[in-house]
Amino acid sequence: MSALPAPRPMADVTGPIDAERFAAIRAAGRPVVLRGIVADWPAVAAAEAGDAAIVAYLCREGTSRPVGAIAAAPSEGGRFFYTPDLTRLNFVRGNGRLEEFLGDLLGAATMPDPPAMAVQSEEIATLLPAFARENQLALLPDVTARIWIGNRIRVGTHYDAKENVACCVAGQRRFTLYPPDQIAGLYPGPFELTPAGVPVSMVDPAAPDLERYPLFDEAARHAEIGTLEPGDAIYIPYGWWHGVDSLAPVSILVNYWWNPGQPEGVASPYEALIHAMLAYRHLPDDQRAVWRHILDYYAFGTGVDASAHLPDHAKGVLGPPSPSLFAQMKAIIRRALG
Repeated sequence: MSALPAPRPMADVTGPIDAERFAAIRAAGRPVVLRGIVADWPAVAAAEAGDAAIVAYLCREGTSRPVGAIAAAPSEGGRFFYTPDLTRLNFVRGNGRLEEFLGDLLGAATMPDPPAMAVQSEEIATLLPAFARENQLALLPDVTARIWIGNRIRVGTHYDAKENVACCVAGQRRFTLYPPDQIAGLYPGPFELTPAGVPVSMVDPAAPDLERYPLFDEAARHAEIGTLEPGDAIYIPYGWWHGVDSLAPVSILVNYWWNPGQPEGVASPYEALIHAMLAYRHLPDDQRAVWRHILDYYAFGTGVDASAHLPDHAKGVLGPPSPSLFAQMKAIIRRALG
């Protein structure tokens, strides 16, 4: 089998990005590297002064609550994943003070073969209020900012049911992205046990086993890659699969997840997926084919409004979205599930 092609470079833009330009980027539905968009952050300036300086910047105000951390043995090569038999994860979890974690992170930077270490997805406003005030992304003023801190680690390819802007503060981060329609070639892992909350790709993109995962050959041909330097950010569209490699002994990222356009009270699509598998996955092929048409008509639409022929008083669950409508639908589901 021929060698896989290298991922193509991701599109990037440089310079100021106002709301109109950002809207155009989002409308295109493609990942984009946003060069220098947070280069004026004080945290980025601290990181450019060195690892000790950015750690001192984070520690200066003191934290009021513990953080969760994960760690994997040096033998895992920085990859947070599964044990070979898929019975458990290959890392351990713990809780403690951020200041202690950062001290351990600086100590690990001097080791020839350090363990992989990370604090992930901590809400900044409640953990580091001064950091939150001093380092803001004007494009998303009302979106919760989260911080990710670690060393040279590899996060398995996964997706988020959200849009995402991720800003590099310290170190470098390499993102490899795949469009949502390449899910088959990424071979998602178990639902019940996941390193990141959603199924992750079983394929190691650094050393893909094409005999075991042959469809990855096609997925790899759609891959896009971009490396962030401090001050850069990346826009990841809704549902795009992404693997992330941190390339420095002290690596810090701030990200913003949001779901524009989702009505208040709408149910989780991920949880609905589980329910859909319960209802449809094991039906005979001919019955699943029927339900595929019905789902497309009612749930996804094909340019036809499934309620247009009904008077408003008779639309029922096909009515316009509202918290009360969603509550009614959830009550029906609860009764159906017993």
